[in-house]
Amino acid sequence: MQVQQQIERKLREQFAPLHLEVANESHMHNVPAGAESHFRVVLVSEQFEGRPLVQRHRAVNGALQQELQGQIHALALHTMTPEEWFAKGGDAPESPPCLGGGKA
Repeated sequence: MQVQQQIERKLREQFAPLHLEVANESHMHNVPAGAESHFRVVLVSEQFEGRPLVQRHRAVNGALQQELQGQIHALALHTMTPEEWFAKGGDAPESPPCLGGGKA
């Protein structure tokens, strides 16, 4: 199973999201072609109600603990409640261009 699919499966099981986007952004970095090491996650879940951002991110990191120990190098998280998601018009910021490694 691909890393992206593992992430999607685990987050769906753990958070029952209203909305989930998992984007492999490895191509934007100085990694070999076909790498799965840099991801952007937009996760909208009622489970985030009343939880500060750091607790939301810790919960996601806990769900992806195995992947973070070796397969994932970078994980950009956008965690929102449904109310926050709708207030933002169903949008999350894009990742900035990579300025490190050979892509600078």
